[in-house]
Amino acid sequence: METRDNTKTCPKCGKTYNGRPAISRADNETAICPLCGTREALEAMGLGTDEIEKIVAAIPCFDDM
Repeated sequence: METRDNTKTCPKCGKTYNGRPAISRADNETAICPLCGTREALEAMGLGTDEIEKIVAAIPCFDDM
């Protein structure tokens, strides 16, 4: 869902984000937030949950700046 100020809500995690969405690998059409897109890509590589969360935590979140 997109609001007037281009803020979108990710259907996967429920968080809001700005900017370009990622496309979910689950159905190749649902727009999700970039961090969920990164998680899906890392899962597809076969990485474990702990390693995925370490990588995601290291990614700067420009919406917070």
